[in-house]
Amino acid sequence: MSSTEPHLDVEQFVTNLFDLQYREVMMVLATLAVVAGSIVFFPGMENVTKGLQSNVTIGLLGLFVVVAVVAGAVKGMIGFGYALITTPLFASVIDPTLAVVVLAIPPWMINMFQIGETDTGLKFIRDEWALMVLAIVGSVIGVSFLARFSTGPIVPFLIGAIIFAYVIFQVSKNFVTIEEAHHPVALSIAGSIEGFLLAAANLGPLLPAYFHTFERNTERYIGGLSMVLGTIFTVRIVQMTFFTGLMTTYRLWLGSVIAVVTIVGLLVGTYLRRLEFDDQKFNWFVVALLFVIALNIFRKTIPALFR
Repeated sequence: MSSTEPHLDVEQFVTNLFDLQYREVMMVLATLAVVAGSIVFFPGMENVTKGLQSNVTIGLLGLFVVVAVVAGAVKGMIGFGYALITTPLFASVIDPTLAVVVLAIPPWMINMFQIGETDTGLKFIRDEWALMVLAIVGSVIGVSFLARFSTGPIVPFLIGAIIFAYVIFQVSKNFVTIEEAHHPVALSIAGSIEGFLLAAANLGPLLPAYFHTFERNTERYIGGLSMVLGTIFTVRIVQMTFFTGLMTTYRLWLGSVIAVVTIVGLLVGTYLRRLEFDDQKFNWFVVALLFVIALNIFRKTIPALFR
């Protein structure tokens, strides 16, 4: 599987930016948004951990940063995985609802960045409008659910089961793919469930699995996924900020800070994706990552289910 040239022409990038070219403008705006949030909402050094549990230290926050960078690199390479990696780890240390809210910011930045980087625009929305609409509906329902109920371990466990079943299916079928297949109803249903799961638990493996099976053009795969996920996270953030009270200024700041450091991993992952690598290696990397994520979710949720 090959992609575009991995080397960045900085001079051309700057020229395109000042010419207000879509790709460069989207990438820069996504980056500047989280940089601004990390500055504007800074609570002061004495309040850096005020919104977390008392046992969360600066050192533990540093570990969060490392995890975020690694997850950003994975997202840059394969188009998904950020929330699947970070959410179970963060939620095992801090309040799960807090983790879901805070971790809405970095994926928003990453997906908006990749919408620009892959040059995915209005054509995708025109082609997949039903998917976009139902993903938004699912997200709105999911945020409302999160504001009223605690998801507990059952939702993450079911998500882990979906991931594990998909891994077994792909390996047993030797990575079955259907080239450029298009099933609007199935895709839209997957999008609505994706919106709900991301909003309620910040874990959404269904749409990446669908795209991995039916869409083998890497740029469209990653760009289309980013368009849907970016829309879902935008709706989530707006709803949590203005309609539920879940998103406080402290949580905006913390999410923005995590997003800023995630940029490093995202750039590394984007570079690696643009190197040439074959389909078989790509498939094994995807399913191996999903397998590890499923095991980690089971490790966190199965003991909780039987307490």
